[in-house]
Amino acid sequence: MKSTCPYCGVGCGVEIATDGQGGCRIAGDATHPANFGRLCVKGAALGETLGHAGRLLSPQVDGVRSSWSQALDTVAQRLNAVIREHGPQAVAFYASGQLLTEDYYVANKLMKGFLGVANIDTNSRLCMASAVVGYKRALGADAVPCCYEDFAQADLVVLAGSNTAWAHPVAWQRLVQAKQAKPEMKVVVIDPRRTATCDGADLHLPLRPGSDAALFSGLLHWLDLHQGVDTTMLPHLNGVEETLLAAAEWPLARVAEFCRLPPEDVERFYTLFLNSPQALTLYCMGINQSASGSDKCNAIINVHLASGRIGRAGSGPFSLTGQPNAMGGREVGGLANQLAAHMDFTPQNVDRLQRFWQSPQVADRPGLKAVELFQAVARGEIKAIWIMGTNPAVSLPDGLAVADALRRCPLTIVSDVTAQTDTAALAHILLPAQGWGEKNGTVTNSERRISRQRGFVPPAGEARPDWWILAQVAQRLGFQAAFNWNHPAAIFREHAALSGFENEGSRAFDISGLASLSDDGWDRMSPLQWPVNTRYPAGCARLFSDRQFYHPDGKARLIPLTPRLPSSRPSRAYPFTLNTGRIRDQWHTMTRTGSVPRLMQHYSEPFGELHPLDAGRNGIAEGDLMRVQSASGWMICRAHLSEAQMPGSLFIPMHWNSQYASHGKVDALVAAEVCPLSGQPESKQTAVRIGRWQPDWQGTLYVREGVVTGEGGPLWWVRIPEGEVTRYLVAGKGDPASWLAQQGVTSGLMLQTAGAGEDFYHLLGWRSGQLDLAFFSGARPAVAREAVLAAFSDPPATAQQRFALLSGRASAGCATGRTVCSCFGVGENQINEAIATGCDSTEALGVRLKCGTNCGSCLPELSRLIALARTAA
Repeated sequence: MKSTCPYCGVGCGVEIATDGQGGCRIAGDATHPANFGRLCVKGAALGETLGHAGRLLSPQVDGVRSSWSQALDTVAQRLNAVIREHGPQAVAFYASGQLLTEDYYVANKLMKGFLGVANIDTNSRLCMASAVVGYKRALGADAVPCCYEDFAQADLVVLAGSNTAWAHPVAWQRLVQAKQAKPEMKVVVIDPRRTATCDGADLHLPLRPGSDAALFSGLLHWLDLHQGVDTTMLPHLNGVEETLLAAAEWPLARVAEFCRLPPEDVERFYTLFLNSPQALTLYCMGINQSASGSDKCNAIINVHLASGRIGRAGSGPFSLTGQPNAMGGREVGGLANQLAAHMDFTPQNVDRLQRFWQSPQVADRPGLKAVELFQAVARGEIKAIWIMGTNPAVSLPDGLAVADALRRCPLTIVSDVTAQTDTAALAHILLPAQGWGEKNGTVTNSERRISRQRGFVPPAGEARPDWWILAQVAQRLGFQAAFNWNHPAAIFREHAALSGFENEGSRAFDISGLASLSDDGWDRMSPLQWPVNTRYPAGCARLFSDRQFYHPDGKARLIPLTPRLPSSRPSRAYPFTLNTGRIRDQWHTMTRTGSVPRLMQHYSEPFGELHPLDAGRNGIAEGDLMRVQSASGWMICRAHLSEAQMPGSLFIPMHWNSQYASHGKVDALVAAEVCPLSGQPESKQTAVRIGRWQPDWQGTLYVREGVVTGEGGPLWWVRIPEGEVTRYLVAGKGDPASWLAQQGVTSGLMLQTAGAGEDFYHLLGWRSGQLDLAFFSGARPAVAREAVLAAFSDPPATAQQRFALLSGRASAGCATGRTVCSCFGVGENQINEAIATGCDSTEALGVRLKCGTNCGSCLPELSRLIALARTAA
């Protein structure tokens, strides 16, 4: 069985071999053009996410289990009641880039075509909305011009605002392979942080946070001064004179000063671009997530258009998509400021869509974008919201206000796979949706490639496809004929037919060549890139090679820009700039990856990375707990000191939430500042202050059952699943023995304790000869995690062994240390030992330990450990 990975927008193909007993083996699909068999560690661990633990298994209405019929009737009745009293504008949908295209199509059709308002938006607003605006302003369509094949054909690859090595590991390895095959290729990384991606760079530009538009405007001016503008391209462009005049405000010296970069490094970058006939710019969240994100995107696209580096092999502005189907959601109109099939709200498009759908009314103006949508919920203007497959109480900026808005909303409906999320806890109605491995449909990746996701395991409990849930509600709202599908292939055919309806080349998105697929043909469909029509029956890898664009006059547009700094700037009260982002082994708000023990070992808790100078000035040492506060909120995380971090700045991952940490939600700190054009929030630059957070004690608790959250819990905790055991990192006031007693987790256990005042306190709890609980706190090092977990699965046989575990002297062989290679479970201690005994290259480590030989995302860390060992020697 072949399917597609449900994580990032690389869109890797996977092959699944089931064992007939609920288990399966996941491997990369060697024939899929996106990955050719490679998978990152998250994709390789997909088989470990298919269990039913933590799943939402049946509908719930007002906290009570319900039948599907009752739940669907209640959804329709309550939505109808809101519409009757307040009008359809009081209803909103909030969807997800993890929905399949068929699901998305039904949601958009119901909201915009039959309820008649455009209040449907998506978490893709948080990822790629600025990229959409940039493409539409410049090219006339939301049409990514590039493909992954361009990696191997480029002379220069520029990565802007993208830690590709961690966020898109398979794409990164493809680029690494391309550079190995073509050593003369140059790679430039533009990022305030020195990330894992920089290890493969010829030049790293650690620019001032948020100053990217000035850097690219200066590049455009440099090209203009040095005969780098392609004169054969000029007849195909509008806005040339105005844009070059605006760029002339950014000579190299001003760019260097504004971006806080050495002038010689700026000149080197500009010269590399000028002298590289094939130049490819890959950009992602660091560009998009900004109050001027759309302008940053257009600054990049301006350079490619003016220099003619677009529409040909190895060249172009390539937006890397963050989610598996953000692109598919854009195709069906999942964003509030677009209609289906890449149409906008002109009277002609509204009329066209109404005739195609034969609907009573079609929304004739944009709806509320994500941030303003939840602000409208808070003001009481939105009375009913249906949230599908996403967790906005964690992922949206000003997260505390979002949660409070949902708490006060008269009707919150959540359809999801997970029973307990921060958002699900606020819902009146919960609807169990099918998850990956169960649902059946299509997704579109970053290079416009449509691939199939196929179901291969029975649905968990009473879970149903999202498209079915939506269609059933639509029928109950009185729209039976328009939502009467019995198979997702029928939805896809309608979507494909709409893309070609009265198109005649006026819209880039056109898959009308697939509109006549049979159910069997849809099921067997191989990956292909749109457009797919009479002109391109087998799809099209690269757009705009004919220099014909999608503005009415057929020309592209250069956009004159005025670069500006972030809305949130450091001050005396908040002197640091907070940058949020992803880490290698986690995905979004951890509802899938958080349940996989090996994915929790690379980084097990919320952390903040800061420069040692900043740490010293604020009395913070490596491993301290640190309180980080903005004007919007605060959190607690572990301090990691690194010279890779620019002084005055701080990096904290976005993933942790109330299910995994007590004070770990970084988006509670991010203000709801958005790009006025795209509505995308400025998640990359927030002014904060930091300080050491000092509890009376810290400890580690291992327990088979029971939790330490809620009333009576410690001041701070982090939950780390370890299979049959859960590990908690905890900290509190008073003494740990009293806290453990208050928790009730020791009830009914035979206890052994050891302690020396404030120095340490250890406790073991036994039940019928089995270890049920272990707790270690204090200044002295606790027993290695491996030894404790081994004692849970194979209890110590003698009193001496039990005492060794209690005292903290137990051994489970060589403690592996922090996991570096999650694919093979190889820890830092093992790697350092191998380096000390002669493994002086990543290749040698791969031979000895296998680390770095699968997805390759740990290779930058392996290189750093080798370099550190050489320095120490």
